[in-house]
Amino acid sequence: MLLGVHCSISGGLHKAFNEASSLGIDTFQIFTKNQRQWKEKIVGAAEKAIFINSLKNSNIKTAFSHASYLVNLAGNDDVLWERSVKALTSEVQRCNELGLKFTILHPGYAKSLSEQEGIKKTIRALKTVIHATKYSKVKILLENTAGQGSSIGYRFEHLRQIMDGVESARIGACFDTCHAFAAGYDIRTKSSFEATMEKLDSTVGLKNINAIHLNDSKGKLSSKLDRHEHIGKGKLGLAPFKQIMKRFKHIPKVIETPKEDNMDAVNLEILRKLA
Repeated sequence: MLLGVHCSISGGLHKAFNEASSLGIDTFQIFTKNQRQWKEKIVGAAEKAIFINSLKNSNIKTAFSHASYLVNLAGNDDVLWERSVKALTSEVQRCNELGLKFTILHPGYAKSLSEQEGIKKTIRALKTVIHATKYSKVKILLENTAGQGSSIGYRFEHLRQIMDGVESARIGACFDTCHAFAAGYDIRTKSSFEATMEKLDSTVGLKNINAIHLNDSKGKLSSKLDRHEHIGKGKLGLAPFKQIMKRFKHIPKVIETPKEDNMDAVNLEILRKLA
């Protein structure tokens, strides 16, 4: 099914495989370092070997990372921009060492800049990262955002503009259900889901969607509220998840909802039944 969750790396990167095995999943997303700290993680030879061996001997078909939430490629703070470029470069390098297919990135916050200025800075940053890691095949996937604050990427056109600006086969996209809904894309019914997919295809291109985040939404349509809810428990309901499970079996899909009360297992079972 290429269905999984965001797995914890507490205790070591390889610990993600323990969680994956207990849930019976065949794909997962991880942070390769503490996502709330700038300090970079150096993957030692032993840790790298254990991770790669675990990946080889597991049922995981595709594994990928989510870049740090601190990274902001779109803002007006040049010191933060340089730091973000360095952090994303390191992320791609770690993914390459660990055999991860891609890393998922929030395009960033323009802050005091205009959206177009923020998009241009993001393009320049991504070009720099791609050039610095030209030996790598690891893709950087731009995730659509909910539109909170000065974030860019809440319109599909933003993602297309960044992809066109970078001009690299190593730039793709990740579609987040909660973010799309919060940004104003209604996917609650079959007809509205199809209309949104047509819009996504005509702008970003469905062939460029390399991952999907399956999250229900606490916020209403166009609320710009980035708050994930358990599958079928939020404003989206089950309909869009049924469409995705049936239509996009070939794309890795992960849940990013709260883990308390064994809810990962509960959400996975709901999605498996919808498929």
